Amino acid sequence: MDLIADILLVAGALGAGFYCFVLSRRLTRFTDLETGVGGAVAVLSAQVDDLSRSVSSARKSAGESAESLTALTERAEGVARRLELLVASMHDLPKDKDAAPEVEPKDTVFLRHSRAGGL
Repeated sequence: MDLIADILLVAGALGAGFYCFVLSRRLTRFTDLETGVGGAVAVLSAQVDDLSRSVSSARKSAGESAESLTALTERAEGVARRLELLVASMHDLPKDKDAAPEVEPKDTVFLRHSRAGGL
């Protein structure tokens, strides 16, 4: 009876060892940096780094554009105020008395002349 128990114990140990060997090989292939999940993780990590750089560059560019737009808006508001003052001052100017009065154009009239020869 002890002999049968020892044989079963050795068979179980060999089966567990073989199972560990198979799992080790699968894990090695799974984490391979070129073809497995490890490679996918490495590629995704590189893409995240590139995306982070792109986002920071876009954020910097957007900040510069916002500053430029703010400066241009302030400049346009200043010009608009000056134009409003100029238009308001144009209403205060006296009318020129020496200027010729405006003549409205007359309607054009076409007259028909009869031709000699009856055509």
